[in-house]
Amino acid sequence: GIETIRVLLNIKAPLLIALGLLLLWWAWRAAGGFGPILSQPSAFDTGQPKAGQFWPFFFPALTGMIGFWATLSLNIPDFSRYAKTQRDQAVGQALGLPLTMALYAFIGVAVTSATTIIYGETIWDPVDVLTRFKNPVLLVVAMLALCLATLATNIAANVVSPANDFAHLAPKKISFRTGGLITGVIGILMMPWKLVADPTGYIFLWLIAYSALLGPIGGILIADYFVYRRRQLSVYALFTPDGPHHYRGGFSIVALVALILAVLPSLPGFLATVHAIDGTRLPAFLLHLYDYAWFVGFAVAFFVYLALRPLAPNR
Repeated sequence: GIETIRVLLNIKAPLLIALGLLLLWWAWRAAGGFGPILSQPSAFDTGQPKAGQFWPFFFPALTGMIGFWATLSLNIPDFSRYAKTQRDQAVGQALGLPLTMALYAFIGVAVTSATTIIYGETIWDPVDVLTRFKNPVLLVVAMLALCLATLATNIAANVVSPANDFAHLAPKKISFRTGGLITGVIGILMMPWKLVADPTGYIFLWLIAYSALLGPIGGILIADYFVYRRRQLSVYALFTPDGPHHYRGGFSIVALVALILAVLPSLPGFLATVHAIDGTRLPAFLLHLYDYAWFVGFAVAFFVYLALRPLAPNR
């Protein structure tokens, strides 16, 4: 249950920070300090392999990262619901998310840069870096710590929310534990190792493509709760089978229409990216919309939902 996950996270959090700092210390020591590490030329600099490609890479990567973290932010209530006070969860998020993410972003950049100096090649995967350690004790401890950190992080980020969703579909038949097992099986069938095998495909295909779907969902949720309903919800109505939130057979036609219309602008760019259609025959602006899929989808869904909902409040 969630209490066991809390215990696991309490172990993982300091362990992951310690592991990251130790990895940074190793990179600093092996590469001869931060001077050589931070003086490595950017791949986007003149004369480098990706010269002049910074902005075409930056915005799709930004879209992918926002899609990634915006999705996880929707899972925060799965944990903040257990906070004793609103202040506890607000302070926890304010301290826990931005500071640690900034730290690990720097560690990732610094260690990756250091591998170019130490090994003569750029290695971005921490597992590949750890497997090059010669000390067997250090290697075993580091890999066990990485396994625990990966397990705990993925349970919190990728299992708790869908486990709750599956449990809510049929509460009498599916428990939180069963929902977690269903999530695990589906996760294996999706073969995520193929997604992260190629960082370019992971960013430009997977992250941006699913942000084109989840950006509109975020826009609909925010438009409905914060703007249309002005943060006023009836808990009883939410769980009433024939209440105002039942809409048409449990589905909101307005929300579905807003979702479809919000996804459409990014569809040509996606099809061109996966080579389902010839992108050279499409207007350039249509292809570029895909690079901003989360932003475009969020904005279109937000305004379409607000335009349609007053016209059909029960649909």
